[in-house]
Amino acid sequence: MYIDFAQVAIATEKFPMIIISSIAVYIFMVIAIRIFGKKELAQLSVSDLVFILLISNAVQTAMVGADATLYGGLVAAMALFLTNFGFKKLLFKFPRLGKVVQGVPIMLIHKGQLVKENMVKAQITLDEVHEAVREHGIDSIEHVDLAVFEVDGNISVLSDNYKKKSSRRTKAHRVIHKDA
Repeated sequence: MYIDFAQVAIATEKFPMIIISSIAVYIFMVIAIRIFGKKELAQLSVSDLVFILLISNAVQTAMVGADATLYGGLVAAMALFLTNFGFKKLLFKFPRLGKVVQGVPIMLIHKGQLVKENMVKAQITLDEVHEAVREHGIDSIEHVDLAVFEVDGNISVLSDNYKKKSSRRTKAHRVIHKDA
């Protein structure tokens, strides 16, 4: 395999712009996901998957521009990995920033009673709450001690006097824990 170092040198001139563009796209995506809601993250439908694939294709060009080389792609990927790593460190070091970016858990049900103002805040419908309760194996809202809309978009449910906890990960996966 022959490496054309002249081409590598030309490509490296574009690397700073690729890095800046990749970081800008990362920041844009974090803000967009925060604005448009975390509920969608936990409940990906076919149209959501298509949307994600199209977004990734659209922003790929914005990150690397005309540089469709392996090096350009690797630089963009490394910039994204490093940005994500640094961002996670910032969220850990500054919990207030984490609350701004990720939000806070929102209580939807407390001792069998809906907290309607929080449902509005979380943009969760009554049908979605009923669905989540059923997915956790509970037949009615009245039997739920606590239901929380988590920062990752999942709904956690506690029942049986706070002894039975389940967290809905996706529509196809349910985790149930029992404490004796």
